[in-house]
Amino acid sequence: MARVGVEQSLTNVQDALRAKGYDVVELKQESDAQNCDCCVVTGLDSNVMGMADTVTKAPVIDANGMSADEVCQAVESRLQ
Repeated sequence: MARVGVEQSLTNVQDALRAKGYDVVELKQESDAQNCDCCVVTGLDSNVMGMADTVTKAPVIDANGMSADEVCQAVESRLQ
């Protein structure tokens, strides 16, 4: 199954993705995202300085305002 990096604070999303069989990795630092097929972030601290360094070529999903089920659907659609 695909490897999905999920920001630490999104424990409900981590649990939902694990229940669907995904290999979930907590994103604590930049290097954690390197071998992921998809990443899920809160979006709370996105682009504060107006700079964007790309660490991964995997799709990144902003979970802000989404339920855990909606995030799972977004992950599934991006990984098809």
